Amino acid sequence: MDFANIYAQGFARVAARVLPIKLADPAANAAAIIADAQSLATDAVCLAVYPELSLTGATCGDLFLQQTLLDATDKAIATLLEASKTLLPIIIVGAPLRWENRVYNCAVVIHGGRLGRVVPKSYLSAAEARWFASGDDISGWIDIPDTEGATFDCTPVIEVLDVPGMEIGIEIGDDMTVPVAPHARMALSGATVLVNLSASPADMQKAEARLLAAQSASVRCNAAFIYTCAGWGESSTDAAWDGHAFVYECGDLLGVSKRFSREPAGVVVDVDLRRLAAARQRQNSFDDNLTALSREQNSQWRYSRFALANIGPGISVAPPDGADGPAIPTGDLGLRRAVPRFPFVPDDPVALARRSEDVYHIQVSALARRLSAVGGSKAVIGISGGLDSTNALLVAAGAMDACRRPHTDILAFTLPGFATSKGTKSNAWALMKAVGVTAEEIDIRPAAKQMLSDLGHPEDQYDVTYENIQAGLRADYLFRAANQRGGLVVGTGDLSEAALGWCTYGVGDHMSHYNVNAGLPKTLMQHQIRWVIDQNIFPKANPTLKAILEQEISPELVPGAELQSTESTVGPYALNDFFLHYLLEGHTPSRIAYLAWQAWQDDGVYDLATIKSWLEKFYKRFFASQFKRSASVDGPQVLPISLSPRGGWVMPSDATPETWLADCRDIPTF
Repeated sequence: MDFANIYAQGFARVAARVLPIKLADPAANAAAIIADAQSLATDAVCLAVYPELSLTGATCGDLFLQQTLLDATDKAIATLLEASKTLLPIIIVGAPLRWENRVYNCAVVIHGGRLGRVVPKSYLSAAEARWFASGDDISGWIDIPDTEGATFDCTPVIEVLDVPGMEIGIEIGDDMTVPVAPHARMALSGATVLVNLSASPADMQKAEARLLAAQSASVRCNAAFIYTCAGWGESSTDAAWDGHAFVYECGDLLGVSKRFSREPAGVVVDVDLRRLAAARQRQNSFDDNLTALSREQNSQWRYSRFALANIGPGISVAPPDGADGPAIPTGDLGLRRAVPRFPFVPDDPVALARRSEDVYHIQVSALARRLSAVGGSKAVIGISGGLDSTNALLVAAGAMDACRRPHTDILAFTLPGFATSKGTKSNAWALMKAVGVTAEEIDIRPAAKQMLSDLGHPEDQYDVTYENIQAGLRADYLFRAANQRGGLVVGTGDLSEAALGWCTYGVGDHMSHYNVNAGLPKTLMQHQIRWVIDQNIFPKANPTLKAILEQEISPELVPGAELQSTESTVGPYALNDFFLHYLLEGHTPSRIAYLAWQAWQDDGVYDLATIKSWLEKFYKRFFASQFKRSASVDGPQVLPISLSPRGGWVMPSDATPETWLADCRDIPTF
């Protein structure tokens, strides 16, 4: 595998293009498209989509019925066919075409010197019906002068043979907005890349409506959705044209063009075909919906197939020895999409604030429900002064507010051990006082020393026994306090720790009566606490919360001059949460490494060798720790993914990671 080649990694580079047109001049518009496609070919684009009626313009009116314009359109298509013999991209353009006794508004698929498909528009506006016939339910063959002709129907799915997973479905304009849209039926027939060629005039709400419709389609269909709309050059007699172009993938906006441009515009992005396949495999209801629509009806959707000259390693920038045929650059093409370093944390501050609010209320509501279900129990919680217990305490306070109960019904304990620092202990006390809970301190060191003595374990032997004695005693005290005072132990362990097994079996960060942090990854935890500060929910606690956010993450179990660092042992949480996200999406280790490399390579925070090293450790820990996750307690899911053994993540505790580690070993380091 060419590790740096996007096509080898399961991506496809696609373009949604908007070119200034010359109204009613197909020859000039074809020449502009050819020049644009040539530039896209050098950028390794395999699919280029142009707007509805892009060969003539969408505002020709009664000229659409003029034989002169229709003849010129046929010639322009023949010109495009000839030029396409040495161009990489599949080109999809819009054109008015004659078939039998009517004129149809069509999408024309061109590649390698041949017509791949002609697709008529199915659902016409009242104005369009003056010139065009509906292509709904049409199936036949269309002859275009100086071409070999093509299949003519409204049911296209085009498979690109040498880009695995790329199957293209095509619709036109308002086809996207009808109750049962063609794109939905095409997706159920296998199309992963949905295309809409549009000529929708601008108005004050149109852009937002288009984005919403396309985003919804990409989510419902687990697909990429490419949209491009007519722009500069169309007639302004009754409308303006904004040249809007964008691409969505599973609800994520990959790129959007500048509107109202007088220059060639659009977007070039890399669509993740493996992500689409994995999403459909995880959603059992996707194929179930196909059954509901009738498999017999679906079987009528006919396929075309293209080959792009074996895209992949070994193909040079130019065809060998001057031979005809498309070619694609090899090597690092530079992934044309953003790969977020923190997939659980939105980059947009508004979206992050909205997500943090949702997470907080999910956690608060879940804990309030559990407290009421067990008869109004008090909440018992251990406070270390670290991130996880801090967030759990804030959630517990919110739950008491929701239940209209005082914060004093939270029984909070700080349980200092051999390595508890003055800073974290001070923060724990300051936090408990600021939130107004019932606060106590139990020094576990005497009991820990007694247990070490009973076991014959040296007090200066800082091993896992030494650490887990302290962790276990903290859990013992909390559970016994809950027995004594009618309480429910609130857990603090988070999603990232569960993935890594960074918790002691049967104790506080693993076992509780209810774990409010069970679905919360470490990289989102800090933002949750910042959101509480920003919202001023517990104003007296804000100074302490800020101090807690500035601390290094540490279990504080081993005494010494140097702080015990969690991330130096298990790896950076930024990487581990990244690995976890893509593992749960179903990606291979080598692909996860590629994505991590793309996310971090710009500033050199983590090079590929470092990523590979921590990824191998992640898989070892993830597989070895399943037995802990299999025994995890109840807790709310706050993200689309979960490690709950009751439906979130199910795997045997004795599975071996060797297959995944073998794939890790194939990752290059450079």
